[in-house]
Amino acid sequence: MLFTAFLALPALAAALVLPPVPESGSTAPNASQVQIESVTYGGTGCPQGTVASVISDDRTTMTLIFDSYVASLGPGVAITENRKNCQLNIDLQYPGGFQYSIFQADYRGFAELDAGVNGTQQSTYYFSGQTAQVSTQSNFVGPMDEDYLVSDTAQSVSTIWSPCGANGALNINSQVRVAASSSKASGLMTTDSVDTKFTQIVYFNWQTCTH
Repeated sequence: MLFTAFLALPALAAALVLPPVPESGSTAPNASQVQIESVTYGGTGCPQGTVASVISDDRTTMTLIFDSYVASLGPGVAITENRKNCQLNIDLQYPGGFQYSIFQADYRGFAELDAGVNGTQQSTYYFSGQTAQVSTQSNFVGPMDEDYLVSDTAQSVSTIWSPCGANGALNINSQVRVAASSSKASGLMTTDSVDTKFTQIVYFNWQTCTH
């Protein structure tokens, strides 16, 4: 099963026909000066060797493809399969005098839940070296058997900003989990949709440092 995470910096937003990033009251840095330097990952949903990554030549777009990001429960399914998580650490390089936050993050997946089964998609965002963080959560109640779209919007995720005067590594810890009141029920929260694609899109919002 495949999970695809797609990160786009502001320069690519128009070309990809993504939702517009609102002005923050200041000029964003030159797109050529914003680059994805590296990506590290780990977790039960993305153990080492199960993630393929592609970074564009201009290093402004990153695509991650996962093949183990599935949470499930049911008769004969080990309890350790009920929850899967993935910790992403994204190192961005950008010019001094700017800082950024996340404007929006979109998650697409698939849920197959029996009656009495609950599914959860949760994400926590924070910058390395800072204590501030923000978490979002979406809940699903069975019975259901369909694709889902979760959008973490600016109101919930843009309250944290990268540090001024230093490049801040963005951390995203996402998870999917399932729970049931009956041991006979079955459920699946997966990053594998009907067309074997799960997409995470992260939009960045910029502002100039004030100190």
